[in-house]
Amino acid sequence: MRFGVTGHRKLPPGIADRAMNHWRRVLPTGAALLGVSSLADGADQLFAAHILAVGGTLEAVLPSPWKKYAGSLTADGGRARLESFVRAAATVITMPYAEPCDQGYLAAGQTVVDRCDHLFAVWDGLPARGLGGTADIVAYARARGCPVTVLWIDGVHRG
Repeated sequence: MRFGVTGHRKLPPGIADRAMNHWRRVLPTGAALLGVSSLADGADQLFAAHILAVGGTLEAVLPSPWKKYAGSLTADGGRARLESFVRAAATVITMPYAEPCDQGYLAAGQTVVDRCDHLFAVWDGLPARGLGGTADIVAYARARGCPVTVLWIDGVHRG
C-alpha cells in the first residue's frame, strides 16, 4: 500500500507533532512502507523524513527539476533537505515544467494522489491560497475516491 501526503508549507506549533504521532501509530515500518511526497517545505518534508526514518521507501514527485524547485523552498534547511530526500528517493518523477509554477504544483500534487492508495492531508480545511494548494489536492483525491485523512488540530490557524 502506498501512502501520499499533501499539506501546508508552514506548520503552526503542535501540528507537526500531531502528524508525526499519527504516522507512528498507523503506518507500517520497513519495506512494507512506501511514501509519496512532493518534498515541499513543511508537511511534505516531514512525511519524507518519517518514511526514511522507519526504513520505508520514498518516491518523490517534483513540480520542476529539483535544482530549480529548491529555489522555491524558504524554510531553514529546506533546500538541503530537498537534496537529501531526492538522493534517498527510490524513484524521482519530475513534472514537465522548467521552473516552479502553480501548474507544476497542481500536477505534482495530482500525481502524488494518482500514485497513492491513501492520502494524508496536513491541512487546516481552508481554501487553497494558490492553484495546486492543499485544498485543491484534497478535492482531487476525494473526487478520485482516494481515502484522505486530515491531520490538524481544531482551532489552530496557520500563519
